[in-house]
Amino acid sequence: MGLLRLLGDVRAWSIRRPHAVLLSRYFQADPVPRDVLLFQHRRPRFFRLLGVFCVAQAGFWAYLAHFGYTSLRDIKESDPGEMKGRNMGSPLWRTSFTVSCLSVGSLIMAAGLLFSRRSVSAVTLHAGGDAVTIVTAGVFGLGSSFTIPLRHVSCMAHRSEVPAMLPLKVKGRPLYYLLDKQGQVSNAKMFDLTVGAYRTL
Repeated sequence: MGLLRLLGDVRAWSIRRPHAVLLSRYFQADPVPRDVLLFQHRRPRFFRLLGVFCVAQAGFWAYLAHFGYTSLRDIKESDPGEMKGRNMGSPLWRTSFTVSCLSVGSLIMAAGLLFSRRSVSAVTLHAGGDAVTIVTAGVFGLGSSFTIPLRHVSCMAHRSEVPAMLPLKVKGRPLYYLLDKQGQVSNAKMFDLTVGAYRTL
């Protein structure tokens, strides 16, 4: 049954991409007898440094927000003729500055950690071709993995159509998982017809 679903996904993918080469005869002869590592691109050091950078940025902007909120003084206008520029210590300006700093720090932190959790380090197709395990870099390079049915994975572009990152959609999970094209694809034909195939989720 898993092989039949796989061939159905191949047909759908061929309709979506006319230039694809069908290899159904290959899969009929060899229905994935053992686990196959299809993709690998492990960079634990890079993601550790990315995690440290995100934490440092969050700390810096939090300190700047605290400094601005506690140090900016509200200078009352004693003489309208002598007042120059804006009163940066007024409640409105001080609150705006503090919120802006906290927002920037939070965005940098969230973007870095989200990229780490969506960057794929390895993809393994299990024996029989029914399931696939996706390993992500994880926070600070501490990889995490999950196993899902192959029919719940859809590649949104062919490897030849993207310059840097290959977007992978997983059913029931928000956003895309990213496969860096600098990674190693050990079996290009099997990758294109399994994980690299387009499916309607």
